[in-house]
Amino acid sequence: MKNIIINGIEIKPGQQQKIDISIARLPSHTLIDLPVFVYRAKKPGPTLLLSAGIHGDEINGIEVVRRMILNKQLMPDIGCVIAIPLVNVYGFIHCSRSLPDGKDLNRCFPGGPRGSLARRIAHIVMKEIIPHIDYGVDFHTGGSRITNFPQVRAVLKEPINRELARAFGTKFILNSNFIDKSFRKEAFKAGKNILVFEGGESLRLDEYAIQEGIDGVCRLMNHLKMKNFLTAHHESMFLENSAWVRARISGIFNSLVSCGSSVTKGQPIASLADPYGKSRINIKSSVTGYVIGVNNMPVVNAGDALMHLANLPQ
Repeated sequence: MKNIIINGIEIKPGQQQKIDISIARLPSHTLIDLPVFVYRAKKPGPTLLLSAGIHGDEINGIEVVRRMILNKQLMPDIGCVIAIPLVNVYGFIHCSRSLPDGKDLNRCFPGGPRGSLARRIAHIVMKEIIPHIDYGVDFHTGGSRITNFPQVRAVLKEPINRELARAFGTKFILNSNFIDKSFRKEAFKAGKNILVFEGGESLRLDEYAIQEGIDGVCRLMNHLKMKNFLTAHHESMFLENSAWVRARISGIFNSLVSCGSSVTKGQPIASLADPYGKSRINIKSSVTGYVIGVNNMPVVNAGDALMHLANLPQ
């Protein structure tokens, strides 16, 4: 049975442990720690990472992991669960996606012991956590003003990713290529497979997305034989391609379809109008597929992203 040592602390079979990894100090010299929760069964098995809050304003994933800790759902019957409810403590404090230096933490992996604050945090995660895991789920939401329908994103040409995504069991599973210097890509380079869960909007709690995240973790732990939860299962749809519909003109945006709904090619899905009642244009779907993300802002500029559409493989 392999040793699990994080920040110099060994977690033995049958133990659960909260470990505070020192990150840095605020300018006030207040210490900032990264809390890591480790739940290790007596029996050997896979190690699953649950991480959230890499973007500090994406609260739904933080709430997923928090509730599962609170409800004592993470102690497995076999294997180990490592839970990090909040990776970007700085961003969370300031309700910000990024860190005080303006860096996006999810574009700074694998990081390093020197350099920007974001690089240092990324380095800690890669050094202390990634070597111990087999699989992971990294929780995210849509960006500012954008709602994402609950979905899993992964590189679907990898059979293990398809298997894990199907087990997690959201309605939509989107093929999503790696982004340079992202947590998911650098973990993959280290031989670890991480799914990205997207659900809801930043700085907003979305109960449906939160529950989908919790249920997905339960289904995944069932699949990995780590624990036996009773959860309903969706019929998942694998979506191959996606693209944002963008505003051709500035004006008032009205969506005619709801997030998560199906659309057909040529169907009116939104309208754009000037504020004076002089003009109005309809926007039609360019694909037959599904709405997986919607801009919640009614006032938009030309070029703004309005609606994220995805389609089934041809």
